[in-house]
Amino acid sequence: MYRFLQIALIAFPFLAMKQDKPLRVIFFGDSITQAGVGPNGYITKAGELLKAEGKSSQFELMGAGIGGNKVYDLYLRMEEDVLAKKPDVVFIYVGINDVWHKASSGTGTDPDKYVKFYEAIIKKLKAQNIRTILCTPTVIGEKTDNSNQQDGDLNQYSKLIRDIAARNNLQLLDLRVAFMDYLKANNPDNKEKGVLTTDRVHLTDGGNAFLAQKMVEALLTK
Repeated sequence: MYRFLQIALIAFPFLAMKQDKPLRVIFFGDSITQAGVGPNGYITKAGELLKAEGKSSQFELMGAGIGGNKVYDLYLRMEEDVLAKKPDVVFIYVGINDVWHKASSGTGTDPDKYVKFYEAIIKKLKAQNIRTILCTPTVIGEKTDNSNQQDGDLNQYSKLIRDIAARNNLQLLDLRVAFMDYLKANNPDNKEKGVLTTDRVHLTDGGNAFLAQKMVEALLTK
């Protein structure tokens, strides 16, 4: 019987493929990701996109977002919220609060500490051979003329993530560039919110749909 099964799997490899479990994908982040599992959230919409492409059975999407989180919060909870769930793929999407909270409450994250904690997260994921996709932070304000208060910091922290990705040979999803390109094409009145975000940060339905599209594109990139 065992010999027959071996022959069958060689002759009909699809029989072996059917035994494979879907890849578990965790989106690791802050309030944007926490809302991502809602009915109109980007993780839910990503699942719908995969279903439309006939690929929903290949992936299990999970959110691991908590409002207000910065990079060191992610590091402190990654054992329980990520590693314990045995993911195959992890999107790291953090940085908005590290920048935003500098101005709003004086509790942001300095660049050197941001890199230190980000690299520590990556080290733990690499040790488990988990495919890791790094996301640059998006926007704090939708004006396209570089007049949003935090544009300078967002650009700086996005560059830090690009450098981290290159240094560690990891996949990069440059959401900062994607969002700004979209806004330059779709925000002719230079509004500070209402196109992709409701409040300059958190996403509209259209923003969630746009982010879902980018996440799925990155996920399906070999």
